[in-house]
Amino acid sequence: MRLASKSQIAEPMALTAYDLWKTYGQRQVVQGVNFTLNPGEILGLLGPNGAGKTTTVGMLYGAVIPSRGFVELGKNQVQAQGRIARASMGIVTQEDNLDPDFTVFENLVHFAHHYRIVGKAARHLAGELLAQVGLQDYASNRVDELSGGMKRRLVLARAMINSPQVVFLDEPTTGLDPDARQDFWRLVTQLKQKGCGVLLTTHYMDEAQRLCDRLILLQQGKMIDEGTPEELIERTVGREVVEIEGINEETLQQLANGARTWYRPFGSSYLIGLPIDNPQPLWEQLSGIAPERLTRRRTNLEDVFLRLTGTSLD
Repeated sequence: MRLASKSQIAEPMALTAYDLWKTYGQRQVVQGVNFTLNPGEILGLLGPNGAGKTTTVGMLYGAVIPSRGFVELGKNQVQAQGRIARASMGIVTQEDNLDPDFTVFENLVHFAHHYRIVGKAARHLAGELLAQVGLQDYASNRVDELSGGMKRRLVLARAMINSPQVVFLDEPTTGLDPDARQDFWRLVTQLKQKGCGVLLTTHYMDEAQRLCDRLILLQQGKMIDEGTPEELIERTVGREVVEIEGINEETLQQLANGARTWYRPFGSSYLIGLPIDNPQPLWEQLSGIAPERLTRRRTNLEDVFLRLTGTSLD
């Protein structure tokens, strides 16, 4: 599955969020979010449920009006020049919202009408896009005859109708099997390669670590950190972590303080970070306690969330 080269971005534009706030009554859902999504970059927006991800994404493409701040795509302000800005955006929401009364092919043809692409041009474009996402053999099928992975590919094809500069992917692979997720990842990578800026929200840490060039971590509507996946992992939790069970928390706290490292409850056990510069002494101390369970492993993005928020993305 390859995205056609004729859809190359001619004049790449960055998407920039300036001091975004969103308040509902007395509740501040998003607070002071600032960032830039560059052309040809995949930016991950990560956080536990209720962190403000969906509200932030809604403000980025104009579905939610900010209480303060604004968004620009190139020279166009999304809130003031929404129609022009959205003409260069593609949106894949969590819901498929495909029309069950139309075939796969007809879904694309009718959606093209929103961009004044009609007749032969719309049919030609629909055929091209179906080939790009590997659905050309299902053009005459009804939507309810497609698997979950096929529906997600069709939604992505629909989002590409207008050759967008920026594509929003809001938890696009939730509920898909591993093979379908891999297929979707390849398509997302192709979007990046042809110059699209991609903003991704996901609960899958392997997806974020594999696809994203940069990550923004949200908690309670605030940006708490940002950087490449590798930078965030090493800066926040180090390179190795120990999962330990059957140890008194007071003892663990003393060991963590002595090694100048961190620890966190983790279900019925604990996580404790091993110092980057000299991990062996703490590991030997933990081993000497003879706990019920002791596992040493490489750190990952899930550990970052547990350290910063005390919350797992799942």
